[in-house]
Amino acid sequence: MKFRTLFAAAVIGAAGFAPAIAADEPQVVRQEMMKKVGGATGALAKMVKGEADYDAAATLAALQTMSDVASTFAEHFPEGSETGFETEAAPAIWTDMDGFKARLAAFKADADAAIAAAPADLDGLKAVFGPLTKNCGTCHETYRLKKS
Repeated sequence: MKFRTLFAAAVIGAAGFAPAIAADEPQVVRQEMMKKVGGATGALAKMVKGEADYDAAATLAALQTMSDVASTFAEHFPEGSETGFETEAAPAIWTDMDGFKARLAAFKADADAAIAAAPADLDGLKAVFGPLTKNCGTCHETYRLKKS
């Protein structure tokens, strides 16, 4: 009887420990970072589409999120992290790391320029939103695997 209790406790403990291990994996970190960018982009897109009122503070926060992610994102692509955890990272990242980093630098530069412009209204947001999201699409075309 004690063995079953001990075994059950070990299984429950291991199940609780597994997500903590996975959270440190570069694939998981990358996915969480992209979720932040996706959330920021979505918030801005709602404003641009008229689905949400323009909010200057939310705009700057979203732009800052994008800049912050772009500044460290490339660090989470070490050799050996090409697969696992349902990664959508394309092999081109590792075969063209310089190109990948250049795309991230362009994205960060556009995010930083948008922050510096401090869009005061919807028209200001629209002016910076297009170039910023174009960077997303360009990078995804080359460096992201399409879900099947």
